[in-house]
Amino acid sequence: MKIYLPNSAFLGNIDPFLRAFDTTNPERLEITANKKWISLHPVALSLVAALGLTVDPPNIYCEQLEATSRHYLERMGLFKLLKITTDIHIKEHEPAGRFIPLTQIHSTQDLTKFIQDMVPLLHLDPIQAEPIKYIISELGANVFEHADSKIGALFCAQYYQKTNTIRLGIVDTGVGIQNTISVSHNADSDLEAIGLALTPGITGTTRNLGGTDYNAGAGLFFIKSIAKVNRNFFMIYSGNAMYKLLRTKRTKRVTLSADPFKDNHSGGEDFPYWQGTAVGIDISLDSTEEFSNLLELIRKTISEAIKTRKKEIYKRAIFI
Repeated sequence: MKIYLPNSAFLGNIDPFLRAFDTTNPERLEITANKKWISLHPVALSLVAALGLTVDPPNIYCEQLEATSRHYLERMGLFKLLKITTDIHIKEHEPAGRFIPLTQIHSTQDLTKFIQDMVPLLHLDPIQAEPIKYIISELGANVFEHADSKIGALFCAQYYQKTNTIRLGIVDTGVGIQNTISVSHNADSDLEAIGLALTPGITGTTRNLGGTDYNAGAGLFFIKSIAKVNRNFFMIYSGNAMYKLLRTKRTKRVTLSADPFKDNHSGGEDFPYWQGTAVGIDISLDSTEEFSNLLELIRKTISEAIKTRKKEIYKRAIFI
């Protein structure tokens, strides 16, 4: 396999980065990079790390990086995670308020601890931490409940002070969305499966519309909605398909659609095949009325789901 680290790969322009990914010879990974500058969204960095974790360390080749920004890759923990020896020497800095390095999570217990550690690390206010915690919790749960990923989940995040935005990425190398959705629904392609996964009320655990008492099928829909009301990007990549929610213009009213393909989006199903799922999202920390209303809707949905689960447990106890 071969992957090139460009001078810029963020959600708005991530398509060329993904299309340049070479899937041949999966037992070897070759990493090359722009000579002058390397700037990657956390999901792009997580994709590189996930690839490396599927290959034996001696079979990973990383050219000597010349870009000044190569120190960023060192600080984010890429070389340490993949056991790559480099000549990059940096002075360690306290990451609080700036970034969360690549973190490999293997269980729900690891996920809970990661979320607890993350909030103080990014110095988030409670109202700012709420959507971040929700997103990571939902995406992590999807990995452990459905993906069957041998490497677990890879998380990465960075705060950008200029735009007051947090960018998040989570990647796994599991069975992929189509295999998960197809257990309960007909999905003839990876893109169709992604569309179903983003539709509220549809979950891979049942054919019933609205999900089950334990899985409402709204997690990815809410995550996409958080990005939309923030007028930011969201992307999901699985198999040979990628769906990317585009920014809503400031002059245009935000409306939420149950059909993800009715949103302003791009992508397609002609991308190099990714064995697993990758999700990237940008979240503005500037509070808006739309954002507050959405968070309230999420809170109500979760509260109702918990009440339903308690009722179900209570009913079962009566008939024992």
